[in-house]
Amino acid sequence: MRIGLLTEGGYPYVSGDARLWCDRLVRGLGQHEFDIYALSRTERQEAEGRLPLPPNVGRVRTAPLWTARDDRAAHGRRTRRRYAEAYAELAAALCTAPEPGAPQDTPGASAPEADRFGSALYTLAELARDEGGLTGALRSEAAVRALEQACRAPRALRAARGARVPELLRTAAHLERALRPLSLDWYEDDVLGSADLCHATAGGTAALPGLLARHFAGIPLLVTEYGVHLRAHYLGTSPETPPAVRALLASFHRLLAAEVYRRAACITPGNTHARRWQERCGADKAKLRTVYPGMEAARFTEVGEAGDHADPRTLVWVGRVEPAKDLISLLHAFAEIRKEEPRARLRIVGAPAGAVGTAYLGHCRALAAQLFPDEADGVHDVGDNPVSFEDIGGPELPGLAEAYAAGAVVVLSSVVEGFPISLVEAMFCGRATVSTDVGAVVEAIGGTGLVVPPRNPRALAEACLALLRDPERRERLGAAARARALELFTVEQNVTAFHDLYLEVVSHSPVRRVLVDADGEPLPFAVPAEAHLPGHWTAPRLPRGRPRWAWAPGEGTAPVRATGLQKPVPAAEGAR
Repeated sequence: MRIGLLTEGGYPYVSGDARLWCDRLVRGLGQHEFDIYALSRTERQEAEGRLPLPPNVGRVRTAPLWTARDDRAAHGRRTRRRYAEAYAELAAALCTAPEPGAPQDTPGASAPEADRFGSALYTLAELARDEGGLTGALRSEAAVRALEQACRAPRALRAARGARVPELLRTAAHLERALRPLSLDWYEDDVLGSADLCHATAGGTAALPGLLARHFAGIPLLVTEYGVHLRAHYLGTSPETPPAVRALLASFHRLLAAEVYRRAACITPGNTHARRWQERCGADKAKLRTVYPGMEAARFTEVGEAGDHADPRTLVWVGRVEPAKDLISLLHAFAEIRKEEPRARLRIVGAPAGAVGTAYLGHCRALAAQLFPDEADGVHDVGDNPVSFEDIGGPELPGLAEAYAAGAVVVLSSVVEGFPISLVEAMFCGRATVSTDVGAVVEAIGGTGLVVPPRNPRALAEACLALLRDPERRERLGAAARARALELFTVEQNVTAFHDLYLEVVSHSPVRRVLVDADGEPLPFAVPAEAHLPGHWTAPRLPRGRPRWAWAPGEGTAPVRATGLQKPVPAAEGAR
């Protein structure tokens, strides 16, 4: 099987998102051939180079999102008008407010909005393929005028009605950047058109090439989201962004997410938290399959099997230092712990994330010095200071496994979290954990650790004290946590799940072509034997419970009960 792997800002580059699990997936499925189609986010990312690729990677095609490649095509009046009309339709879909009385509390798109957005999107893609010059068209004055006209329409979004020229220019620039994949030459029969399946490793812009491969060549699309793209956009929008720009960009990403979910053959959230977001954004429950991230368990084996031999009075926190991790609440909780257990220690292990993280780390150090003035200044080594700020790579903590082994209890104090990678690593190490109830934390630990509300130092302190004072409970929870992690979160589990999903998606996709060898002879077994012709028997099984009524084609006008059983496919019709 040939897989077109679609990435944005990650694999196969050395830095970026999702590079590790993509590499493990490609290496774990060595029986399949992968072609990688990568969108890079920055010039620095490209300059840092790529990871070494396994032999089952056939080719790598890359395109930058950080710069535009305008072919400077000279268009006639008719072509310019077609571009303007398609962009006007796209802008109108973005600016249209929901009908009066329609639900306002869901990020999903209504059917008219979605149809209008999708039609405009594919029209722009067809124009880019046939005429070229899409980048220039999206940057043109006509595009800005179309956006302004849509904002002034009677049913436009309230926040967008007062958009001024600078805000319109800023919105148009963002849309041009997000739509750059429409101009790529990846959609011919010898490129993405030759794939059996497109696998987008994220939603949003990363999935756009998959949408177009489906539109132009009928290639089925599988979308994986370990962090929901729409949620990331909402959280990442700066409070200083003008309201009109914020409203228009949120509408664009909402409609794009809805289109991706509607057209994908299968969607794989990384946890139930992400799954709920996808359902609210319009994803069909029948298409959703939860696939947990696969993590390398071998490097934690020695610590996990050795048991708990750490200082029974030591707490450890491991992760990236940034405000979302709420180390301030952890330090206040530790101050409460010290009142009950004066010999307790806290080891904070991790590096700051960017300039914001560096400033936050300095604030945490100052707070530690303030909370423990008679004992430390917040910078001394373990043994001199009840709170230490350390980094991985020194003689005492050469790796992640040693960092988790440094404490009897691992603490997670975040206020925002997707899938808690550090928590699962602690589970592999057989450590009891105390965590805040955010993101997919409860789903990950599954009852093998203690969970408290976020931003509640008192509750965090009480949970930590309960485990510090009960070694048998710590050992029991740690063993259960390691068993759960080995069952659900290993690379092997992840690779097996995607292997099965690839077969499922391809088996329900129509046969598009006959593959031949160098002499022009048909290749035997080039198409999976379980491939189906499209028909009503390929529909997903109905859920159990209240039956629904369906019409049986070719059996008159009498309604029949839909039993959820698939009609068997005759050998002469269904297999080739």
